[in-house]
Amino acid sequence: MQSALRKAHSESEFVFTDDDYRMIVDLIHRTSGIALGPNKFSMVYARLGRRLRELKLSRFEDYCELLNKDPGGAEVLAFTNAMTTNLTRFFREKHHFEHLAANVLPMAQRNNKDRRLRIWSAGCSSGEEPYSIGMTLLDHFPDLPRWDVKVLATDLDTNMLAKGSRGHYGQDALQEVPRSVQDRHFQPHPDGSAVVKDRLRQLIAFKPLNLLHQWPMKGPFDAIFCRNVMIYFDNPTKTELVQRFASLLRPGGTLYVGHAETLLDLQSLYKLEGRTTYRRL
Repeated sequence: MQSALRKAHSESEFVFTDDDYRMIVDLIHRTSGIALGPNKFSMVYARLGRRLRELKLSRFEDYCELLNKDPGGAEVLAFTNAMTTNLTRFFREKHHFEHLAANVLPMAQRNNKDRRLRIWSAGCSSGEEPYSIGMTLLDHFPDLPRWDVKVLATDLDTNMLAKGSRGHYGQDALQEVPRSVQDRHFQPHPDGSAVVKDRLRQLIAFKPLNLLHQWPMKGPFDAIFCRNVMIYFDNPTKTELVQRFASLLRPGGTLYVGHAETLLDLQSLYKLEGRTTYRRL
């Protein structure tokens, strides 16, 4: 099946060979940690075909040569953006935000003598997750005006970060957000869309970050959201990442992961506290 599929691609708009695919798989793994199996051939063709079209190239071989010529250049950034999966929505996996309000915020009030609260959205995509965190803080943390509170939102995809920074969303993105919540945190736009209000926007700091590289922030964080990100990594990368998260979490801090993710064999660092919710020991 795969060989027939690849033959079909070689006869379509762009020539795409096994060697091209192996080069692309190796590059995206080295630059971002994303691990692609042989069954992603069509996905890679579809996503990168747009780049070849814009660059007026007819062969993936030529595109691979372009990437190799300038490893730190603008096209490698465009390549990484194209290969990144961005599926998100406001209050996705609602139980995490309920846990944040019911457990993390009261614990911070009891234990954080410095009145400092930090939450990290690692893999924030187009901003729905960090804004959902911010809305939870504004609605469930009455001491917020008297505290030093910040939500760090990072992602590899600079296009998604730019969208999150704008805080401008269509009604399709907001359809699962209750009207009362929209009224508190969004300003209606004349075209029917909505824009994040300043009070919410000021809680969020959007920054580009490759999780495989050095992390400039020092912590400690009260909670880290890294959801539906590690499913794209191999096991050694996942293990290293979760260990690094532990080094930045306060004792008792919370790590939220995606519905299909686990922490492998790291029971010495974390205790399962709820659905895909782990407390740092």
